[in-house]
Amino acid sequence: MRKQTIQRKTGETDIACTLNIDGSGAAAVQTGIGFFDHMLTLMAFHARWDLDLKARGDLQVDDHHTVEDTGIVLGQALRRLLGSVKGIQRYGSAVVPMDEVLCRTAVDCSGRAFCRVSSQFAREEINGFAVENVNEFFQALCRESGICLHSDILAAGNTHHQAEAIFKSAGRALAQALAVTRKGRNTSTKQTGYEE
Repeated sequence: MRKQTIQRKTGETDIACTLNIDGSGAAAVQTGIGFFDHMLTLMAFHARWDLDLKARGDLQVDDHHTVEDTGIVLGQALRRLLGSVKGIQRYGSAVVPMDEVLCRTAVDCSGRAFCRVSSQFAREEINGFAVENVNEFFQALCRESGICLHSDILAAGNTHHQAEAIFKSAGRALAQALAVTRKGRNTSTKQTGYEE
């Protein structure tokens, strides 16, 4: 079982996270931001992760710190779980429709961090969650984990549907990339584990 616990406390947030990437998709998430909890729960379900995450942040200031720091913590957990990334599929992709919206996400667990989330949201906020923080979350997650992620809205529509399709497709792509396939084998022709 690939499982990791991370705790991170700063002047802005206090986050405790236990992540099992060989789970069943069960999530218990409490960040104080209802819509963000919903998105993380969906991502965990589609990634087949067991995720227990509790975050307390300075929501009286803004939701930004809580969202970004949650991405940092999840990214750190993934980095520790990936190790040298030997024996995993490494690449994953998913195309997810959400009613009128269509989203494509592709990931490479290469050790080289990159993130591009391409979307135009019609609304600025969903129930206290600034939708610009969708990008902030994935930027932090990718930076800390060493994962390369590209996510594109192929057909735009309702802002809630777009955000949901991004998180669901990211979860499905990560489930595929993190799947154990050839235990102990390098994922790169360079024979280094992490692509360099």
